[in-house]
Amino acid sequence: MGQRGDVMAALATAVLEVERPHPVRVAIDGCSAAGKTTLGDELAEAVRGRTAREVIRVGIDHFKRAVAARTRFPTDSPESYYLDSWDNDAIRDELLLPLGPGGTRRYRSELMDLAAVTMLDGPIRSADRDAIMIADGCFLQRRELDEHWDLRIFVDISFDDVLRRGIARDQAWMAGPEEAERRYRTEYLPGERLYLDDVRPSERAQLVVDNRDFAAPRLVDQRRR
Repeated sequence: MGQRGDVMAALATAVLEVERPHPVRVAIDGCSAAGKTTLGDELAEAVRGRTAREVIRVGIDHFKRAVAARTRFPTDSPESYYLDSWDNDAIRDELLLPLGPGGTRRYRSELMDLAAVTMLDGPIRSADRDAIMIADGCFLQRRELDEHWDLRIFVDISFDDVLRRGIARDQAWMAGPEEAERRYRTEYLPGERLYLDDVRPSERAQLVVDNRDFAAPRLVDQRRR
């Protein structure tokens, strides 16, 4: 097993150690292009390989606020990105509360397409009582959401990595690398800096994955601090 496999195994162990009388809600938090979605997919598979419990995989980008409804701040500003891009009430009310203490376990995992243009009539699903829900997204430790997670994993990379990976990933839909770099420098990076300064998520998460080297990430376990 390579180092990435070792980290996935350790994360799966940490997830399975969490005991709740309701579905376990796992947050994979981090900046843009940190590798959250890939890590979430790999972790879900690692957990499924070690338990017969239901594993629910959720992408929080399916809870973005419609682009046309983001009116509180100037378009493409850091504040709009950080404070107005995700529908945190819906994340809480449609996903986290139903899976939490006293919840109905009837939840929705998507409300919006990834372009945040078209509403999705996603089905209402019913989770097993001992299910494990693994969600990835940005800003998951915001105050509106933080108390509703049972385990927090922060995926850490440098802003230089965010810029490099983000341009490579997003230039196709951002009309080229120059426009992608402009948006990252003026909107995404400053917005993520607001979050890091406001919440300090890497210090508050129980587990931190240094994902600068994708093939050889490093895991820091902060549960005993």
